Amino acid sequence: MVGRVGNDNFGDTLIQGLVDDNIKTTHVIKDMEAATGIAMIAVAADGENLIVVASGANYQVNTEDVNNTRPLMREMDLLLMQLECPMEVVIAAANLAKAYDVPVVLNPAPAQPLPKALLENVDVLTPNENELALLADEEDIEKAIRKVLDMGVKNLVVTLGANGARVITEEIDQHLPAHEITAVDTTAAGDAFNGALSVALAEGKPLIEAVRYGMAAGALAATKRGAQPSLPTREAVESLMTTSSTK
Repeated sequence: MVGRVGNDNFGDTLIQGLVDDNIKTTHVIKDMEAATGIAMIAVAADGENLIVVASGANYQVNTEDVNNTRPLMREMDLLLMQLECPMEVVIAAANLAKAYDVPVVLNPAPAQPLPKALLENVDVLTPNENELALLADEEDIEKAIRKVLDMGVKNLVVTLGANGARVITEEIDQHLPAHEITAVDTTAAGDAFNGALSVALAEGKPLIEAVRYGMAAGALAATKRGAQPSLPTREAVESLMTTSSTK
């Protein structure tokens, strides 16, 4: 994990959570000036959510932090990123990953336009429909998909919530149905999807199989309340994939 937290109780809790999950925190820096980033989450009766974020120390992550990961990057199987730190940091990390032939997965959230120079270094882009529309500046999903592919994206995975996901590459255009679940809280379902997708890709699974793996993780996360507490184990994901029906 690479990032920053504040020198406060929230930061201590987050670091301890990473340690408990056997995630190396060498490159998680305690920022002495900014507070830990926090999010206030409102959840509707149907499980959908609205999130208000105070970025705090997340936006103190800088390109020096990225450059300090150079020895680590040589050993990486895959780099997973989102857009909750400065754009120049995301670009620098993608450039460094490409220098070492490390595949890059980017979850383009929060939604915003992205430079072509970044997208050309992304191996798998995973927007939801709103993020895709904003990125392409196009509401029609088919036109938006074409525009994003023309920007240099090699593999596009559009997450569709309860409708599953769509995988588009030069050779593939396939819709994958969602698992049949009762959503309690969709908070972190996208994070679970991206994390599990990245694990599967890092382990050498083909893209379609990796997306199915990610979808199972996202579905499980939506059945529990909270963000980090809702993230499923490998055993739970694999169990769902062998027992669950899809829509």
